Amino acid sequence: MPVQISPRSEQILERLLATGRGRFGADFLGTPYGADTLVGSADQPEKLVVELERVDCFTFADYVEALKRADNRDEFVAGLTTVRYKDGVVSFANRRHFFTDWAAATPTVATDITTSLSPDAIEVHKNLNQKDSGGLYLPGLPVVPRTVAYIPSDRFDSGVVGQLRTGDYIGAYADDGGLDVTHVGIFVDTPDGPVLRNASSLAADNKVVDSPLFDYLRTVPGAVVLRPVL
Repeated sequence: MPVQISPRSEQILERLLATGRGRFGADFLGTPYGADTLVGSADQPEKLVVELERVDCFTFADYVEALKRADNRDEFVAGLTTVRYKDGVVSFANRRHFFTDWAAATPTVATDITTSLSPDAIEVHKNLNQKDSGGLYLPGLPVVPRTVAYIPSDRFDSGVVGQLRTGDYIGAYADDGGLDVTHVGIFVDTPDGPVLRNASSLAADNKVVDSPLFDYLRTVPGAVVLRPVL
């Protein structure tokens, strides 16, 4: 599978591989935010893109998870293919467009542990890709019925956080029935308290930052938690 990667991203990848696994995205801190870096649609052939000069919240998670599976470039590419695409098939239809695809589609990248963390977790039946206002988020792709569990932000307390592990993925629950989450980050337990390591599009950030977790949760309806299998 050909890889679309710039010379600068090749250099960044070499550096990331040299630092080793298990850094939970720390090497990305300060990386500029950039949306729409992937190539592919219902009308445009999918390409396996590695864009490390700028990331959005989902590609950031993709790259961090792929790096955990890699000691060299070939292993990184193979890991990224596994993480980003259902059944490891590079195509727009097989791309994991939704956060919970990591747990719902094969091969499994993570386990949804949301309901195990709190008795206050709420399960909502959604039709992913079908906008509440009508139409599709991703034309050319089917509507995906799925039950999505989330913990309301006012119930996401220290008791919940105490059960998390550094490296767990947290998604900001979406009220719209066509989305599972609106944003994704990595939980990191730091000496200064729990943070959400994330590629933030906020004007004040516009880069990968560590956001104090409880401050962030106050800005969203709730959270979905996935635990990586590796």
